[in-house]
Amino acid sequence: MIETGKPVERAILVGISYPGQDEREVDDFLGELSFLAETAGAVPVKRFIQKLDFRNPRTFVGSGKITELALYVKENDIDIAVFDDELSPSQIRNIERELGCRILDRTNLILDIFARRARTSHARTQVELAQYQYLLPRLTGMWTHLERQRGGIGLRGPGETEIETDRRIIRDRIASLKEQLKKIDTQMATRRKSRGKMIRVALVGYTNVGKSTIMNLLSKSDVFAEDKLFATLDTTVRKVVIGNLPFLLSDTVGFIRKLPHDLVESFKSTLDEVRESDLLIHVVDISHPNFEDQIRVVDETLKELDAHNKPAIIVFNKIDIFSYVVKDEDDLTPYQRENYSLDDLKKTWMASDKHHKTVFISARSKDNVEEFRDLLYEEVRKIHVTRYPYNGFLYETADQ
Repeated sequence: MIETGKPVERAILVGISYPGQDEREVDDFLGELSFLAETAGAVPVKRFIQKLDFRNPRTFVGSGKITELALYVKENDIDIAVFDDELSPSQIRNIERELGCRILDRTNLILDIFARRARTSHARTQVELAQYQYLLPRLTGMWTHLERQRGGIGLRGPGETEIETDRRIIRDRIASLKEQLKKIDTQMATRRKSRGKMIRVALVGYTNVGKSTIMNLLSKSDVFAEDKLFATLDTTVRKVVIGNLPFLLSDTVGFIRKLPHDLVESFKSTLDEVRESDLLIHVVDISHPNFEDQIRVVDETLKELDAHNKPAIIVFNKIDIFSYVVKDEDDLTPYQRENYSLDDLKKTWMASDKHHKTVFISARSKDNVEEFRDLLYEEVRKIHVTRYPYNGFLYETADQ
């Protein structure tokens, strides 16, 4: 009997603990890397963390750790070693030589997931461009056997090596993809203008926080939602009406720590939905142990997109699975983040943010959804009143 299923690849995960980093933070980073590997279809077998002041320029981790990794790879039939930082071309070559298995860094892994998740020609074009931009500086020393897309008599220069030919092929392909994306960007911009002057609201947040579930809840649509990273790559836009007030709601790709710059650049037209929105709904997974760090990552990405000064509602989602550790009465150690209950957190800056309105919900179990709808209505209404000051009757009707 012939097995047609693709064998599952076994992976080890490798990270560095730098001075000043909390152990829980490092463990969370490796946990996220593990989730990325699982999303890509691999099975994470073991995590390796080394404490270093700075990464080894030759092998990322120290020589002793490389020897330990090589032994583990050999004895446990490991297919891939995934590193939680971007590796240089020389580091990839050196580590591959030492370990004898395929080497991926965080950026390459994220690009692979994006390639798997891309459904439309637009998303596939954006991902392909980012992949080629990542590959180009890494060609030296790693023969890729790219299919000859051009060449033949008279087209290959005197003395040109195979690697130089590959570089030329990739540069040509990058130029072609950029031209394709320019046309797509123009089409997308035209489409956005054709929507008229309706208020535009964009869902933003870390990946896998429940944006698509909230999109389905508000728009009564069926946007694909899954408990995997980057389930949504293409922007989905739906018309939503709360009371008598219509607006456009968009859901797009989630953010993540160390999101590759090339990916941000190639997804410019998709992220323009965020730039051109009137109001942001920043969705946060409050059940995640490091949700505050995820908030920081999203805020930094919004700054990079020049969208950080927009009006926003912070939606703390997944309160139905929020948990905390109850301290023993005799335990005199200071309270840690994991000891705070939801009521405790609501008394912090989250419930009284001066710059953003906040609400605590569960999109899955629909807890506090009506409170969220009311808040969203009020924030959209503020923008609508400013833009259309003579439509007061609309709100009076909606409030009755």
